Amino acid sequence: MPDKLTGWLLLSMTWFLVPGCANPTIETVPIKSPDGKYELVLADTSTDPTYTIYHEGNEIISPSKLGIQLSGSSAGNKDYHIDHVETNFIDRRWKPVYGERSEYPDIYNEALVVFGGNDANFNIRVRAYDEGVAFRYEFHNNIEELVIEGELTEFSIPPHASVWAAGKAQAQISKMPVSEMTESVERPLLVQLPNSYFVAIGEAGLVDHARMKLVSHTGKAGTLIADLASEVKGQTPFNTPWRYIMASPRPGVLLENNYLLLNLNEPCKIEDTSWIKPGKVIREVTLTTRGGMACVDFAARHNLQYIEFDAGWYGNEYDDSSDATTVTVDPKRSKGPLDLHEVISYADSKGIGVILYVNRRALEKQLDQVLPLYESWGVKGVKYGFVNVGSQYWTSWLHSAVRKAADHHLMVDIHDEYRPTGYSRTYPNLLTQEGIRGDEESPDNAMVLKTLFTRMIAGAGDHTNCYFAPRVREKMGSHASQLAKAVCIYSPWQFLYWYDRPAGASPTAGGAGNNQKFIQEVPELAFYDALPTVWDDTKVLTGHTGELAVIARRSGDHWFVGALSGHKDQKVTISLDFLDADKEYEAILYSDQMNSPPPTHVSIQTQSVSANDQIDHQLQKNQGLAIHLKPAN
Repeated sequence: MPDKLTGWLLLSMTWFLVPGCANPTIETVPIKSPDGKYELVLADTSTDPTYTIYHEGNEIISPSKLGIQLSGSSAGNKDYHIDHVETNFIDRRWKPVYGERSEYPDIYNEALVVFGGNDANFNIRVRAYDEGVAFRYEFHNNIEELVIEGELTEFSIPPHASVWAAGKAQAQISKMPVSEMTESVERPLLVQLPNSYFVAIGEAGLVDHARMKLVSHTGKAGTLIADLASEVKGQTPFNTPWRYIMASPRPGVLLENNYLLLNLNEPCKIEDTSWIKPGKVIREVTLTTRGGMACVDFAARHNLQYIEFDAGWYGNEYDDSSDATTVTVDPKRSKGPLDLHEVISYADSKGIGVILYVNRRALEKQLDQVLPLYESWGVKGVKYGFVNVGSQYWTSWLHSAVRKAADHHLMVDIHDEYRPTGYSRTYPNLLTQEGIRGDEESPDNAMVLKTLFTRMIAGAGDHTNCYFAPRVREKMGSHASQLAKAVCIYSPWQFLYWYDRPAGASPTAGGAGNNQKFIQEVPELAFYDALPTVWDDTKVLTGHTGELAVIARRSGDHWFVGALSGHKDQKVTISLDFLDADKEYEAILYSDQMNSPPPTHVSIQTQSVSANDQIDHQLQKNQGLAIHLKPAN
């Protein structure tokens, strides 16, 4: 069902110019968040308008240019001025189909700044939330053919501020002075100002427009510019995506408030959402009937909801002649045999869904064929692989492909370079996406902790978790880290076993990421068995980018806590004051202890706790702690 609003209030007011007044212009438009902590001040200048942003009185974005470069327009002085301002106040809450919370606040002050003059082609809409501020450009009906050649939006920060930057969505995230940025970087971009404030700059509501990245201004040290991936064409009225800015002395607050991006998207447009069901996933790595059956049995035994057949089930994914309407196993990946229909039928009898991977080469040719076909097969979802991103054309194509999947009751996981901007609110069949440096890249905990406080501001991320693969101890960290990571990294489809094959699968088939061993029934799998993938509440208890995180999430009356350390040992103290004050709880702690049994060396301890207690734990570098808190008795 569409978003359920639990209450709303709208108050509106318009500031008009009065002809003949002594002061016939509006020079500045201040707009504050409902709690008064954020203030954006838009100023009318002799050239382009500018804006400045304050948080609790601290300037977090210095005066920065606003504007759009239209085809055929000159770059000189513009003949426009602020004509009038229309203001609204919205106070409502909405219930998502799924999320990191069971309800989200959507409360903001809004100003539509209307420009007049011969060159006044657009207006600017500003929203100030308690969680951050955002603005977009809105074009009038008087443009016969809208062609945006570029965006002039600036984000001015001190040149000695630090940023956590990545040139691509799945690249290494590196901390550097903003003055050393030499390429366009992904959004959201996390900035640490000299006064220790953390600022996130990003994009929301990207549907049919070119993607924005951020690039350094060659003539203004510390100033970033919106860098569009292509020109943009549209029919007026036409709105750009939102540009948002969030700020806090604690980076965890930005992560907690990441629902701001959802609020900047349209409400759910799917009337019946009962078929949209998040869950836990195991990837079938052998591409055989035997392997598929073994994965179904494992999923049913361990409270997973889905198995996924990845690249190779319909042929070589990189060969344009491969036909995604057939089951034709790529011999370079597996010798088969694979009776996919038999596996789907068997999975359905066990209450397990099947997800199929399709490379963009087949999708671009066969999308309108495969979606109804997979629905007829009983498939529950499709993973779109190696999709084209960036330009307006491919951005529009991809979101159209999500909408078409919804028409056929298919959920979607978009892989590779796509990063979310909140479209899962409008089409919640888009459960998750990559755009993340996941376990396929063998990141250590420090990189995961950079990802957590940067990429995860954008929304759900498919981290392709693995558990028994050798890379866990050889490169990445520890097995308790893998348990904790599944709490910290939010994804409604949570892949827990990316390279792992259950007992009963073929011991010789390929495609398992150099992991030829079977899943072992180690005791700590009980944590994964109990773990939800969507939540009623989320709290970032403590953390710092690349160094440490402790996150608590609630589902019903159970809480799950994940803690990760980076390159240094960390002593963590976890106050349990988020628990119900009138209940006693059983805490099951999963931690790394080398004297615990191999192969994973995970210790399991149980203790009774209440809201008055705290848990103290010493994390060695690159380790993790996972906790399941459930009401006693």
